[in-house]
Amino acid sequence: MTDAATYRIHGATGDWEVVIGLEVHAQVTSKAKLFSGASTAFGAEPNTQVSLVDAAMPGMLPVPNRECIRQAVRTGMAIDAAINKWSRFDRKNYFYADLPQGYQISQLYHPLVGEGRLEIALDEKDPDAATKTIGIERIHVEQDAGKLMHDQHPTRSYVDLNRSGVALMEIVSRPDMRSPAEAGAYVRKLRTILRYVGSCDGNMEEGSMRADVNVSVRKPGDPLGTRTETKNVNSVRFVMAAIEFEARRQVDVLEQGGAIVQETRLFDPDKGVTRSMRSKEDAHDYRYFPDPDLLPLELNDAFLDECRASLPELPDAKRRRYVSELGLSPYNAAVLTAEAETARWFEALLAATGSQVTAKAAANWLISDLFGALNRIGKDIEHSPVSPEQAAELLALVADGTISNTLGKQVFEIMLETGQGAAAIVEERGLKQTSDTGAIEAEIAKVMAANADKVAEYRGGKDKLFGFFVGQTMKAMGGKANPGVVNDLLKKALG
Repeated sequence: MTDAATYRIHGATGDWEVVIGLEVHAQVTSKAKLFSGASTAFGAEPNTQVSLVDAAMPGMLPVPNRECIRQAVRTGMAIDAAINKWSRFDRKNYFYADLPQGYQISQLYHPLVGEGRLEIALDEKDPDAATKTIGIERIHVEQDAGKLMHDQHPTRSYVDLNRSGVALMEIVSRPDMRSPAEAGAYVRKLRTILRYVGSCDGNMEEGSMRADVNVSVRKPGDPLGTRTETKNVNSVRFVMAAIEFEARRQVDVLEQGGAIVQETRLFDPDKGVTRSMRSKEDAHDYRYFPDPDLLPLELNDAFLDECRASLPELPDAKRRRYVSELGLSPYNAAVLTAEAETARWFEALLAATGSQVTAKAAANWLISDLFGALNRIGKDIEHSPVSPEQAAELLALVADGTISNTLGKQVFEIMLETGQGAAAIVEERGLKQTSDTGAIEAEIAKVMAANADKVAEYRGGKDKLFGFFVGQTMKAMGGKANPGVVNDLLKKALG
């Protein structure tokens, strides 16, 4: 059992507090690997993107990829972290079939990025909710290992080295999170920032972002307990589920008189459980030492200035601007800035509408109409059948009275199906709204004649019938009458 306000696990001996830290591995956006020119494209045939450096052929020397370093520095700047002008690569020694060199080039003692922070909302559905700052200990750059494939042969395992040497940023948090919800909010916020910066695509399902989840439990106020590390969790939902299970498991072990073993575990998403993988190694087990093939990284001020100048407006700043300058509600601003692609689409829409459509109207349409349609047809905003420019044309036709809101929804559906522009659809199908008072008055007269009893009721004080007359008139006009003109004329006719 848990308490939603202050997350606790209620055990037989009392309440337990969960302590969570995350090590997020984010693949750096770069066309080439960290120390070679081999491609990093996703989905290639096994072992088709492997250079001699990646395969650890004798005499091959690594050469750092400047773009990978630049992207890691920009990421550090986006989380207000200290950038270390001097950093160094180390060798982390271990032996596994998917690691051709017998060591991984990483950074332990002198990382590229030092301490930073990330602010999360404690209730992501409420933009005005309290926030919490999660400390970030470091970001270091390292190369990925290859991949073992166990399902290609009944008795053998195959090795795919396409990922060998791919650049990763390992973003290490402080153990500041106290619930699965906080950990989920942290991963989502971090992924949003990475996507805004463009340093990682954040596609967890493709393995370009994954988390090692460190969990321990303690009685509130006690020292930190022994932690376990659950490796390579590849979705926000699974991160939260792994924490739930692992914390509960640890409480059960401790309450039965057992001890938590410091170990590495794996999460089984099908069963929702963690299981032991191996005992947890300490730094000395890897025999770290400075990589003799690589000089230390030394960053100059010009490089750092260029990195800082290249940063986009980040989500928190953008959200505040949408509220203060565009007049959007905090909720709408939060929705529109939650993903970089959504914010870009919205801003392209605003640019295309100019002063014809208010930002509020554009935001409401995007969040309700466009999001609803995309959800229905199973597409994301990047693959929307309707472009920002087409949407701007539609909204402008509604704003200037050419078509009504109701007709606008019909035109939008046709746009989704055909890809045609709004103006062309309105012209071809004769959907222009009419403000011809003579034609509207004639239809009002017919409606009133056909419903003399309701006219009498309305005039007798049943004001709610006004909506009935509006609906009947609009129906008679095929939905093409200007609603404002209909309302005005009806009020006069009904007295």
